[in-house]
Amino acid sequence: MFEAVEDLIGEHADLEKQLADPSVHADQREARRLNKRYAELTPIVGAYREWKQTGEDIATARELAADDPDFAAEAKELELRREELTDRLRLLLVPRDPSDDKDVILEVKAGEGGEESALFAGDLLRMYLRYAERAGWKTEIIEANPSDLGGYKDVSVAVKTKGGGPAEPGQGVWARLKYEGGVHRVQRVPATESQGRIHTSAAGVLVLPEAEDVDVEINANDLRIDVYRSSGPGGQSVNTTDSAVRITHMPTGIVVSCQNEKSQLQNKEQAMRILRARLLAAAQEEAEKEASDARRSQVRTVDRSERIRTYNFPENRISDHRVGFKSYNLDQVLDGDLDAVIQACVDADSAAKLAAAQ
Repeated sequence: MFEAVEDLIGEHADLEKQLADPSVHADQREARRLNKRYAELTPIVGAYREWKQTGEDIATARELAADDPDFAAEAKELELRREELTDRLRLLLVPRDPSDDKDVILEVKAGEGGEESALFAGDLLRMYLRYAERAGWKTEIIEANPSDLGGYKDVSVAVKTKGGGPAEPGQGVWARLKYEGGVHRVQRVPATESQGRIHTSAAGVLVLPEAEDVDVEINANDLRIDVYRSSGPGGQSVNTTDSAVRITHMPTGIVVSCQNEKSQLQNKEQAMRILRARLLAAAQEEAEKEASDARRSQVRTVDRSERIRTYNFPENRISDHRVGFKSYNLDQVLDGDLDAVIQACVDADSAAKLAAAQ
């Protein structure tokens, strides 16, 4: 059933030998690539070895059951365990999203609802920052455009693993946060509402895998870089120096601006980070469009429709419309307890990929 795993076990053993060679680590990029592949194969190899051993144990228990009925119950338990391992192996062998281990740039933008939408965007930002803290990730605000009442018109934050090495399979930043992209709807009495009426507004979330220099090649001749004076918070440099930077990638028309940092060089570096991430996302989307329906179902199976989630404050309810998830702990979710919501999307995605692979 799992004949291909034998080849993966051989590859896993070869990788182990290579990683034990000190000379390999002289090239950090190559060492990271090998470590990442080794981390991907380790759970497959471990599950397969247990699956194989369990099969042998079942055969032994059945033989012994002929003389001792107690072994019949043991054989039954081992059969159930082997079924679990079979399902786990099938899932592990489904092609992974190649970006799962990547860090992300997450953007939250106010949408319909004016100032209330900006306040909700601020709530979403705090939710993601607290979730990242719970997960042990690092966060960095790259660009922020605050609103008058303390929310955000738009804000960009980098989220990354602290160690910098490959994450456990399925636990990378992109692997968890990629399901957050879409329109988030809120239903509550706004702070600006004097009559106590419930309003509905929305904020948009965009999640991009952060690109490394090797992921996206940018020709300097394709860039138009404009500098201008910053506005808003930022210290003494605001409105006195041309520190803000706007970068236009002319072939695609993508425009990125940054003014949070005090120096023009720092703002340029931050804007380039966002630009690389957007170009990588655009390239991946184009590749998916050209791929077959089967390939697309393997890469991204949870539909990112317009309204992905509703946050209902009067009922303390959160609902994810893509997978039918619903719970009544909205206050805890907004405090960063987001795992159950995300896991529902992960499970639905995994089930769809498994069905497509069969």
